[in-house]
Amino acid sequence: LNIDSGTMSPFEHGEVFVLNDGGEVDLDLGNYERFIGISLARDNNITTGKIYNHVIEKERRGDYLGKTVQVVPHVVGAIQEWIEKVAAANGAEVCVIELGGTVGDIESGPFIEALRQLQFRVGVQNMMNLHVALVPMMGVVGEQKTKPIQQSVRALRASGLFPDLVICRSSQPLQTEPRRKIAYFSQIREENVLSCADVPNLYHVPLNLVAQRLDYLILHRLNLLPKTIPDWSAWRTLATTVDDLSALPETETVRVAIVGKYTGLQDSYLSLIKALKHASIHERIPFTIDWVEASCLEEEGAPDDPAAFERSWETVRGADAILVPGGFGDRGVEGKINAIRFARMEQYPFLGICLGMQLAVVEYCRSILKLPEANSEEFNGGTPHRVIIFMPEISTTHMGGTMRLGQRTTHFVKKHLPASKVSALYAENAAAADEFGITVTTNAEGHVTAVDERHRHRYEVNPEYAPKVEAAGLLFTGVDDRSERMEVIELPTHPYFVGTQYHPEFQSRPQWPSPPFVGFLRAARQFRARNQKRNKEQQLQHSHEE
Repeated sequence: LNIDSGTMSPFEHGEVFVLNDGGEVDLDLGNYERFIGISLARDNNITTGKIYNHVIEKERRGDYLGKTVQVVPHVVGAIQEWIEKVAAANGAEVCVIELGGTVGDIESGPFIEALRQLQFRVGVQNMMNLHVALVPMMGVVGEQKTKPIQQSVRALRASGLFPDLVICRSSQPLQTEPRRKIAYFSQIREENVLSCADVPNLYHVPLNLVAQRLDYLILHRLNLLPKTIPDWSAWRTLATTVDDLSALPETETVRVAIVGKYTGLQDSYLSLIKALKHASIHERIPFTIDWVEASCLEEEGAPDDPAAFERSWETVRGADAILVPGGFGDRGVEGKINAIRFARMEQYPFLGICLGMQLAVVEYCRSILKLPEANSEEFNGGTPHRVIIFMPEISTTHMGGTMRLGQRTTHFVKKHLPASKVSALYAENAAAADEFGITVTTNAEGHVTAVDERHRHRYEVNPEYAPKVEAAGLLFTGVDDRSERMEVIELPTHPYFVGTQYHPEFQSRPQWPSPPFVGFLRAARQFRARNQKRNKEQQLQHSHEE
């Protein structure tokens, strides 16, 4: 019943994905954007809360003219109208609708009924139902069981939806006899039963489905003609590149320590992981993630669990790069600051995102400006040095949808352009950005002067401290339209010390990896190479001494 994902705990539901228009949605929409290469809007995400809120608002306005408002026809009608409105607004020829959950769930009942009615509203010939279900493999002989999928198809047909095509998830390719059984019970042709078996990496999935003529089956069912012959060569290269990376020796693998507070559920950082993977593919740099719970890096908690404290710091010291992502609340903040200080002083490549960038400024003020009480209003409203402040236009009473959300323009400061690593990284692939709806602005000299990225925050760097911080060496190379909000930090004396107020991971694509992540992994590879060279020299020197 949530209106959106904005107020949901990352531990319960994974990350909150942010769209261009500020919509806070389920992480699944991030997967859609990355795979399809498009930018979606908040109306592309329907929740039960949105629908009921919409219907109740209409009832309060008197739009139903005194009628009794019911699930049928009013709620299911609102669902259908929402789908048709979004499809029309986008000028779509084919609208893909994901009906999540499990057949028979109480929550999905109104949506199933809405789609049952929609097929008659638009014409049965204009609607195709694809059912995705599990085919488990039982016993040592590897027998594929079709009973679960038979039951789900029966429940789906009982609700009035008849699958035109069944996609079977399984650990191994679907065998001939189970395929025949599923086709028989679903009353469809065997060629309409597709196997979606486990693969080395997920980029093989579309290739495997196309090999089974999924594209042809959809066009044939909807009576559409293909406009072009798709070229899958680039995607095939993408899939094989990922396979090749996984086969490289461990000596070439860089270790990235992610210091966060939601490390118990990796889906909390799904877009971060994907952005690292995209950069890894682009740069041919294999990587592995070491998860570090930020609170375990704090000296205050060390006496309670000294083993966890030592283990966590050993992980950080053994990494080739350190990433501090966003988050809310004060738990683990001092541990993140400790990790940032370590990265800055020991010359480890560092990338701070949102809160990570803010804490990098706090750490710099404490260590370099000698302001030990520097802090964020979020964690200590009474500090005399409010380096991070609450944005004045943000609501203090409501949590949902009240942050600075969505795509905003970051302008790179002209005087810092020659030294800005981040601007230079965006310039490398600026021409391809427009293909994926990402705006990167360049000047006549080829420098990137502005970029549109997505935001999600309530707090910002206090502009009163910006001149002092810059005078001490930490540059604010990116700012907002009015040059009042600090968007990008860089430390010129460091191999790679970068922070962004925005979330670059939300617009990363397999074919257009996020530039800050590309620079981050490059720096990690260089750091690892330097360490390996130094270790070899030390070993050689030690052997000579012996």
